Amino acid sequence: MSGKKPGSRAPRDPGHQQHIAARRQARAYALQGLYRWLLNGQDPSTLLPEVREFALQSIVERLSTQGGAELSAPEDLSVDEVQAQIRRQAEAEFETCDTVHLDALLSGCIETAPQLDETLRRYVDRPTEQLSPVEHAALLIGAYELAHCVDVPYRVAINEAVNLAKAFGGTDGHKYVNGVLDKAAAQLRPAEVAAARGG
Repeated sequence: MSGKKPGSRAPRDPGHQQHIAARRQARAYALQGLYRWLLNGQDPSTLLPEVREFALQSIVERLSTQGGAELSAPEDLSVDEVQAQIRRQAEAEFETCDTVHLDALLSGCIETAPQLDETLRRYVDRPTEQLSPVEHAALLIGAYELAHCVDVPYRVAINEAVNLAKAFGGTDGHKYVNGVLDKAAAQLRPAEVAAARGG
């Protein structure tokens, strides 16, 4: 007898948790890039470097203002040396994000946006161009993962897009994203959805 309660779950592998966190951060950065692209039609080739730089600046600011930076002998360092150390820590923190997934999401969502929007149009109540950029970006990410990332379970793809809409969007935008992607999942992953729903 293992001593586990029936129905209890085994603790998750810390490596698995890091993978989840890295993917979650990649989605958040991708949403920021897609937001810029949707607002001003920015050249996709400049998005990833700009998203990276924006993220690094945000991390540097957080480390600088919240005292999270770990400096070696800070009293002996010049201002430039302190800033260089903080920048290196920010770069290391950024690299904990799943940069491969970030690149795949940004480039994939943009390259396949016409097809993704065609799928989404069946389930939205207005033209996709009239959606808020945050909701539209979250829907693109969710639809892209449903259509192209078979390693991401459909429920995870939906939940992660909903969480993006909660974190960055309007008050009830996440409910809209959830409803649209739930319907789109039945089209994009019919067997997986049917199995999960007992069909």
